[in-house]
Order: sequence, then structure tokens, then C-alpha cells
Amino acid sequence: MQSMFTGIVEEMGVVQTIDRRKRSARLSVLARTVLEDLAVGDSITVNGVCLTATGRTEKEFTADVSSETMNVTNLGSLKAGDAVNLERAVRVNSRLGGHLVTGHIDGVGLIRDRRQDEDAWLLTIEMPKDLLRYCIKKGSIAVDGISLTINQVTDRDIQVAIIPHTAEATTLGLKGVGTTINLECDLIGKYIERLLLERGPEAPPQKVDRDYLKRKGLL
Repeated sequence: MQSMFTGIVEEMGVVQTIDRRKRSARLSVLARTVLEDLAVGDSITVNGVCLTATGRTEKEFTADVSSETMNVTNLGSLKAGDAVNLERAVRVNSRLGGHLVTGHIDGVGLIRDRRQDEDAWLLTIEMPKDLLRYCIKKGSIAVDGISLTINQVTDRDIQVAIIPHTAEATTLGLKGVGTTINLECDLIGKYIERLLLERGPEAPPQKVDRDYLKRKGLL
């Protein structure tokens, strides 16, 4: 069963070591809160990327990062001492404080502008055009694993607001213009697009119910 997350960061950890191989790597992260009930084999997001804990001590956990993940996320640019956002998989009986997040990154964006608006920070994030179609005003997006609401959308970028708590509790308070960030678009939008593409432009109206979703392998 796929692990799910909420985009509500539990704590900032610190990269202790990153053992780089030819194309992959092994990451060691110092943490506290997420270690309370973390077991080997559990899922955890690091900057929004779903990884599997391969080892743990009282002060740290380790995780392997595949070559694919190194290529399509910002984990490949991490170095010892860097802060990272951490979140354990959500429990079935937990509150869903953010939105449904899988930890499967769609692409990498770039912070193009950062300006203060009273107590908040407004970030303008340039992102790949093929991802912008999943973004709508007041919709959700995960940025480095943080569930955020989209304020504005253009044909090139989006704007999000970072409240003081988020700036203090996550790495977005540390990242400036020119920094890359991991992006995961809203899961619901991607499912809807898949359903509409399969129907085609001339297809008659289709009742989308539980049986239909099962036939399409979506349940």
C-alpha cells in the first residue's frame, strides 16, 4: 500500500552525511521528533521526497536515494549540514491538516522572487510548463514537502505565501532567490486529467462512479 503524507512538516532535520555512489546515494539525517516511533522500513519524506528508512539510531536515520530520485529532485544537491523538511507517513486516524501528498516529486522549481508582505513572505516559483496545468488559484501544491495554497498562477510561475510559523519551522525560511525546490502537484488534478484523456474530446458523457474507477484501475 502506498504511504501518504499531509504536507505538514514535523521538524527540520540536518544532513549528517551523504555517501555518494556513481548515480545514487545514502543519506544520514539527524532528527528528533520523527525518530520517536520510526522503524526500519517505514516511509518518511525528506524535502517532500518519499524515502524508506534503512537504519536508525537514537539520533539519526539513514535512507537510500536512487539514481532516478537524484536526477528529478533537489536531493542530489544536498551536502552535510543542510537542513531538510521531515514528515512521517500519516496514520489512518490522524487529522489531515494539509492535503493528500504522496512524496512522489513531479519536478523541480526555482524561486525567482522573494518579498515580504507584512509578516509573511511571498515566493514566486518558476516551474515546468507541463506542471503548471495542474495549478489553480487557491489550489494546493507541495513545495519541498510543505502543503501550500497557490495565490496566483501565470503562464510561467506561481506565487505562494509563507506565514511566520512556516518560515520558522521549515526550510522555506532559509531559501532565497535562485534556490531549487521540489514540487508535487495536487493528486486529484492528475487523476481527473487521466480520466478525461481516456474519454477523448468526442466521447459521450461518462458516469464516474466507484465501478468505473475500479475498471480503470484507480481504486
